[in-house]
Amino acid sequence: MLTGKQKRYLRSLAHHLDPVFQVGKGGVNEHLVRHIEEAIEKRELLKVSVLNNCDEDPKDVGAELAEQSGSELVQVIGKTIILYKESRDNKTIELPR
Repeated sequence: MLTGKQKRYLRSLAHHLDPVFQVGKGGVNEHLVRHIEEAIEKRELLKVSVLNNCDEDPKDVGAELAEQSGSELVQVIGKTIILYKESRDNKTIELPR
């Protein structure tokens, strides 16, 4: 679990990122989750946007993506989801204590 201080730090880093993935009317599926797992291993911090044609609530989509990909849900703001997972091989982000 991330502390409030760590989430704030990650939000500040994610502010300048562009969304890498989009969740559309297909919702969350295995294909999307697999790609997110691969990308988050390389980047550690990832933004995902939920399109208007998606029937699910962005908070539900964020929780589902975090659970299935084994990552932490940092924030859901509007239709943007921020996910974090510490990388095993490409660790670049040093979290505050």
